[in-house]
Amino acid sequence: MPESKKTFYVTTPIYYPSGDLHIGHTYTTVAADTLTRFKKQQGYDAYMLTGTDEHGQKIQKLAEAAGVTPKAYVDKTVAKIKDLWKLMNINYSQFIRTTDEEHVKSVQKIFKRFYEQGDIYKGTYEGWYCTPCESFWTETQLVDGKCPDCGRPVEKAHEEAYFFKMSKYADRLLQYIEDHPGFIQPESRKNEMINNFIKPGLQDLCVSRTSFNWGIPVDFDPGHVVYVWIDALSNYITALGYLNDKPQLMDKYWPADLHLVGKDIIRFHTIYWPIMLMALDLPLPKTVYGHGWILLKGGKMSKSVGNVVDPVELAEKYGVDPLRYHVLKEMKYGSDGVYNEDLLVANINSDLANDLGNLLSRTIAMTVKYFGGVIPETQLAGDHDDDLKQTAKDAIDEYAAYMDKLDFSRALQAIWKLIGRANKYIDETEPWVLGKDDSQKDRLAAVLYNLTETLRIVSVLIAPAIPETAEKMSAILNLTPDLQTWDSIQTFGQYPAGTQVKKCAPLYPRIDVKQYEKERAEKEKAQKAKAQKAKKAKQKAEPQTPGVITIDDFGKVKMRVAEVLSCEKHPDADKLLVFQLDFGDEKRQIVSGIAKWYKPEELVGKKVIACTNLKPIKLRGVDSNGMILSAEKDGALRVLTVDGDMPAGSEVG
Repeated sequence: MPESKKTFYVTTPIYYPSGDLHIGHTYTTVAADTLTRFKKQQGYDAYMLTGTDEHGQKIQKLAEAAGVTPKAYVDKTVAKIKDLWKLMNINYSQFIRTTDEEHVKSVQKIFKRFYEQGDIYKGTYEGWYCTPCESFWTETQLVDGKCPDCGRPVEKAHEEAYFFKMSKYADRLLQYIEDHPGFIQPESRKNEMINNFIKPGLQDLCVSRTSFNWGIPVDFDPGHVVYVWIDALSNYITALGYLNDKPQLMDKYWPADLHLVGKDIIRFHTIYWPIMLMALDLPLPKTVYGHGWILLKGGKMSKSVGNVVDPVELAEKYGVDPLRYHVLKEMKYGSDGVYNEDLLVANINSDLANDLGNLLSRTIAMTVKYFGGVIPETQLAGDHDDDLKQTAKDAIDEYAAYMDKLDFSRALQAIWKLIGRANKYIDETEPWVLGKDDSQKDRLAAVLYNLTETLRIVSVLIAPAIPETAEKMSAILNLTPDLQTWDSIQTFGQYPAGTQVKKCAPLYPRIDVKQYEKERAEKEKAQKAKAQKAKKAKQKAEPQTPGVITIDDFGKVKMRVAEVLSCEKHPDADKLLVFQLDFGDEKRQIVSGIAKWYKPEELVGKKVIACTNLKPIKLRGVDSNGMILSAEKDGALRVLTVDGDMPAGSEVG
């Protein structure tokens, strides 16, 4: 019997098909695909799962607004998601949908088991709910009364629901995390989960809903549907045939080697999901890695917020491999990445066109020019050869180590270090000089062989990240399948002398930066005009209520805390007082008509609130730069003052 391969099971989150996916989702899936390809190179039986999380109140509302059923709504969006992954060259093993019949059966059985063994109980949920994020929040978790994740308004929820007793497993989970240091990665995420959630005490988790019906029915209690996390998280095992009739892969692939998720959902994967697995008496995944966000100016990219970057548009404009390379390079391990199209263009021109593309073009062109495209077997070693070979060996080792650590950015840097060394090797050996001297033909052959072998190694190393580029290079170098394997690059010098290389066009044509900048400026101008037009149309469409202002109107008013340094009667007006105010970073004079209610000395030392962006005026010949706020009723007036230690200059809003 042949020896069975080692297995590697990696998952992405299942994405919510409320709209088109953005470049942040693309990073997660490209990273998982890259790792899967790498493990297959190394001889693993690697299995990648991705899919869609299709239930919930938000989907139901969107479907109702579109005049279609929820299933019809998600079918259309899921088709676009699959098209995106096909475009991005994602080679997943299985695509699971939470509307799949087998998944539904498994979730119902899991929910019933939790109930029968006393892990869940019926109660009433009362609190705040964010529909776009499908998340419950307590009063203290809200930020300015809004969802702390997306910043949108929340709704008061009051409904009958089932709850999972999270606290029952809290000690066991904490012990597991402490005993398995690699379970939550990076380390900062682990500390956050322990200190912010587990140690303060886990609250029981709402696991069913009765206020909508687009979900998996609780078969023993009509009116309840299974809430998102038992439904969604279970996909990682239902896809492997757990409690259903799909091919039985649990024994082969579970526990998962890696759940790759964004940091915003790591809490659900490192607290809720492990506790559910403990309740099912199943082993926990080996590692949950919470990567950072891809940020734009203004913060996190989010479908809910609406500030997304379309990967389809970028892939069609710049190519799939350049986009894959860019997102992998720019997302540093454990940190947020910043999306910037200028940087994407720079990476294409510098790394792909200049460094890699020129190395390939120069090597092939010289091989064709001096040897007709076939490097002779007779070669002469010389200076710099050993250093190039050692750099290749180090690059392979570094690349593999960083890939295993999920540090895709540094893994690519290791490859480009080798590419840089090869370009330097050309400058050091000067093959164009060797080509002019017939006595140096053997040395020239060795130089071009070493460059060609380096390119072969590079083509194998880049294959997981940018597979189309690797295929092009393999074709140009005329590599047989056995020369494209991981094992084949462990020893330098496997490229057969006498192999015919093929003339090639530039691997990556340079992008005209001036033309790009011109197009970008035109696009930004058009987007700005479109946004202004939409804003005016919205304002025009909104009913105008007399005396009502918009939040934009209110935002124009600037108010700050000021300390009264002195207050005197106006020299020419009995009703006016002249104030000298300290705003922390400046001092101002303001004249106020409150002499009827205050003696000048009564307000000295008080902290008042003043409007600071009124147009300065003269009141009876005295300059006034602002207005002190006060309240008046039934002939009585009081100046608005500030209690506590609020410093002068603090903004009021």
